Amino acid sequence: MSSCCSGESCAIARTRASGEKACPRCGEVGRVVGDETIQTILKPGHAEGLLAVERRFCKTAGCSVLYYGADGRVVEKEAASVRVGVKETDDPAPLCYCFGFSRADVRRQVAERGDSDIPARITAEVRAGRCSCEVTNPSGTCCLGDVNEAVAEAVKALSR
Repeated sequence: MSSCCSGESCAIARTRASGEKACPRCGEVGRVVGDETIQTILKPGHAEGLLAVERRFCKTAGCSVLYYGADGRVVEKEAASVRVGVKETDDPAPLCYCFGFSRADVRRQVAERGDSDIPARITAEVRAGRCSCEVTNPSGTCCLGDVNEAVAEAVKALSR
């Protein structure tokens, strides 16, 4: 028996049914980002159109959209002034924009030690008040979720 909602078009409809705006390209609902993030991350001239509307970060790895507005406007990944780690397949793929850690740093440390202290190091810096994730991270959020995910992936890859 097949499900009517197993296809991509139904997945897009479900995300939009929540009332939140979905990425017009991939259909996933992104996180709202602030003006300061947009102005910091985008190259000059790319932010103005999005500042007047609610805008969201598209985290989907294979989607070329970086930000999209509630009115359907999109800004492509190429408009970013930094590499967007979740959208990169090649190194360097940044994970922590405040302290400069990359996916390669995590993999290297896990390969050498079997684990990584990068999340703990970032946590210590955050507790000391030395982070600015809301501005420097293209997603406008703390990087620790992505960093911990990268550590788990690296540990899993090591055990194969």
